[in-house]
This record gives sequence, structure tokens and C-alpha cells, in this order.
Amino acid sequence: MKALVKARPEKGADLLDIDVPRVGPNDLLVRVQAAAICGTDNHIYEWTPWAQARLPLPMIFGHEYAGEVVEVGSAVRGFAVGDMVAAETHIPCLQCRQCRTGRQHTCEEMKIIGVHVDGAFSEYALLPESCAWKLPPGTSPELGAILEPIGVAANGLFKDRVDGLSVAVIGCGPIGIFCAQMAAAAGARQLFVTDVNAYRLDMARRIVPDAVVLNPLQDDVPAIVADATSGRGVEVAVELSGSQAGTEQAFDLLAKGGRVSLVGLPSRPITLEMTEAIIYREAVVYGSTGRLMWDTWYQVDGLLQQNKFDPLPVITHRFPLEEYAQALELTMSGEAGKVILAP
Repeated sequence: MKALVKARPEKGADLLDIDVPRVGPNDLLVRVQAAAICGTDNHIYEWTPWAQARLPLPMIFGHEYAGEVVEVGSAVRGFAVGDMVAAETHIPCLQCRQCRTGRQHTCEEMKIIGVHVDGAFSEYALLPESCAWKLPPGTSPELGAILEPIGVAANGLFKDRVDGLSVAVIGCGPIGIFCAQMAAAAGARQLFVTDVNAYRLDMARRIVPDAVVLNPLQDDVPAIVADATSGRGVEVAVELSGSQAGTEQAFDLLAKGGRVSLVGLPSRPITLEMTEAIIYREAVVYGSTGRLMWDTWYQVDGLLQQNKFDPLPVITHRFPLEEYAQALELTMSGEAGKVILAP
């Protein structure tokens, strides 16, 4: 089969012909029909310090995907050949304290598809039964491939209710736009979205027409939000940029007693003046990673089944696997939404 392999400790990757993986007793063999590119994949392709610290080589990367089950292991009971599935990226041990208390997404022995075990930029991929989500009949593979990042957005947003509240989404890459879409779908009273990238701002305006879309380099965001909220600020802020400026902005916009979810991963340490930002505000601060297994998946599925929002317009480009270099470079340019590779 064709597979995109990180084989050498340097920038780049190799498209190789390798054997189809052998199915273990608890595995599904999935014929990959759509795989989405994530920021993690860019780190691996660029061979950043983050990737160097985590990846054993060689490694097939890619973890956001969907496809058809073509073989099941001898112990598999919940899936059959012909099922369409999407992948949960996290492979929990199911034995540690975190797993046994319902927090599998923060497993103490976590493995990640495409980072610690072979991933899905390939024609076929192995998926543990415990990490497979059965897609409803008629679901497009592309929608299945982006359920994982939609779940990241949902986990950050729905730490508590958003209906009737004012919400700010800081950073409108694909996950930020998913977050804004779901905030609107869940009944947010006011919705503000900020970014500094013109392409992403335009995409947010098109896809989330109910949002007030702002550029902090051009707009006085705190003044606009204060005016719209009678000086109170927003009750919910979701920070997805991972930047110093974005983190400061999330707290600057926050009402007293409001909550902040920190989703974006900083590339360098962030400093924050905690007295005003958190203590005097009595702010509630959440770190947010991954998705709850499987609460978040059911939550997202419920919104989709009710046609509350359509995430497919966030997909802006599609490439065959052979054009992986162009696809990866495009995602790093900031001039794309979600990019799909089709093996």
C-alpha cells in the first residue's frame, strides 16, 4: 500500500510502498477514504522540537481520518466489514486511574495515532476497536475525518452551558470556526470571533454570519465588546491561538465570574498578570485537551443529527496523497481552512 512515512530525522516525508498492516485480535483494518491535516502533522513534517521529542522513526503520520472497515480482528464484536468509521486519536490504556474514572482522554499511558503508533496518511490503517466511532449511514468520509477536531472545539466550548451567554472565540483557524459554529448552534446570545489572519477572518465571516468578526490589529476589540455587552464583557472565552496576545485578550474580554477555556498550544511560555486577569475577576479557567471518550462524540453527533451546523465548508482544499508536500505547505501558509488528503 501507499503510505506517507516520516523516515528520516529532518524536514520532509517519503511516500513509500509498504505492506498492509496485519490485523490484531482487537483491531479494525480501515480503508482510508479521507484524512485531514492537523497542526501536529505540520510539526512532524517540519521535524520541530515537539516532533523530535515524541516520534519514534519510521512512522506513518496522520490521525484525523475516516474510512470503511475491510477486516476485523477475532475479538472484535462491535463492528463489521462494511461499516464506516471515524477515528478517536487517543489510545488509552483503560487501566490507569484516569481511565477508570472516566477521563480516558488524559490517560497516564496515552498513545496517540500517528505519533506513537502508525497513522492514516496511507491507503489502509489499523484502528483499535476501542478508538472507533461508527458513522451513521450516508455520512461523508470527509465529515468523518473532521469529527476529531470538531470534538476538540466542543470540549473547549462546552465546559458548561453557552445558551443565552456572550461568547468570544480567540483564533479562527478550523477549530476556532468549529467552536464559533457550535456556540451559535447552542444558542449563544452574542458571539465575537477574533484573528489577525485576513484569510481566516474572511472564512469566519462567510461560515459564521451571526458572529461579530474582529481583527485586533485594526479593531479596538475590548471597546467593541464592552459596548456590545453594556460594559460587562463576555461570559465565555475560548482561546485557540496559543499566543501571548490571544491569551491576554481572552482575559481582557472576560466578565467577572466568567470562564476561559485554554485550547491553543503555546509555542513558547506565556506570562499573565494574574491579579487582574483571574483573581479579582474570579475567573474560572479550564485547560482543554482532546475530547471526552465518548461524551464529546455523542454531543457533536447530536448537533449534527439535528442539522444545527454544517462544518463541511471549513474544508477548503483537497489533494491526492501523492501531492502531500503541496498540501502540507498550504496548511502552514495560513491560506487554507481544513485540508483533506485522499489516499
